[in-house]
Amino acid sequence: MTLIRLGPDALRACRFALSPLAETLSRLITLRCEIDGGRPGPQATALAGWLDHDPFAAGLLRLVSATKYLPDFVAVPPSSMTTRIDDELAQMRAVDDAGARATIAESRRFAWIASSVDWADADGVAASAAAVFARGWQWFVEPDWPRRRAVMERDIRHRAGVLAAHGWRQAISGIGKIRWAGPDAILFSTQTHPDLTIGDQGLVLVPHTGTVGQWTCEAPPRFALVYPARGALEQVHVPAGGVARLIGEGRARVLAALADPTTPSQLALLLGVSLGTVSGHLATLRDAGAIVGRRSGRAVYYERTSLGDSLAGR
Repeated sequence: MTLIRLGPDALRACRFALSPLAETLSRLITLRCEIDGGRPGPQATALAGWLDHDPFAAGLLRLVSATKYLPDFVAVPPSSMTTRIDDELAQMRAVDDAGARATIAESRRFAWIASSVDWADADGVAASAAAVFARGWQWFVEPDWPRRRAVMERDIRHRAGVLAAHGWRQAISGIGKIRWAGPDAILFSTQTHPDLTIGDQGLVLVPHTGTVGQWTCEAPPRFALVYPARGALEQVHVPAGGVARLIGEGRARVLAALADPTTPSQLALLLGVSLGTVSGHLATLRDAGAIVGRRSGRAVYYERTSLGDSLAGR
């Protein structure tokens, strides 16, 4: 098994961050798996058309979607909540060919589908990979980035609240398959890889909006752990009948989306409706006692009351 070992000063420096690159990697892997599953949606079909004419992109995405050890240069540790895709791609491009090919060979060794890596023989491996991720970001992530960011920010707020009340042990519990394995170690994987020792720079926790998949980003002494965010990215669906008939489908969708505290602007993005529409639904639900608003800094977060929980379950 693989452990993430936390040094004496590590927990104090642990923090959350966002990564457009990690979100792009997650999305490309999801679309690649759709292609393999034989029922690709519109975006997966677009990706398939691209890969048919780009052997490098096809080989790279085939590898990253079928390995337990990602090439280091595609898993760059982010630094903050305002990480920019351009900065992450610049770090990727800075990797020399020898280093890139070495980590590709290691990744191939842990792949569950054997494939050639001849696509990595040309010069400028990392720069070519950066071009793949730049296009993946522009085509499949950037147009929907505000909504994706809202999902991730809501996850971070939830875990930050748990952290404040119960500490890192509880905040990290429930992230993918991660479990504590002692007072100073996290069980990251049942696979046998070298343990990671986190020093005084701490471990950066990075959500993504895919439903599965967790990985580490390693650039010692900087380490990050990427994990699936709580809550689905897709539209919130409310069963026909029940509470929707009582309060209306729009308000029922808002109520269903408030499983975690959320701002009006985040709700508008998540549900794909205007801020004015959301505000109207929130006012009605608040007046009925189904939700309550709590101010945090300059933002107001709405959450369900016990009445709201009861209604949402119907």
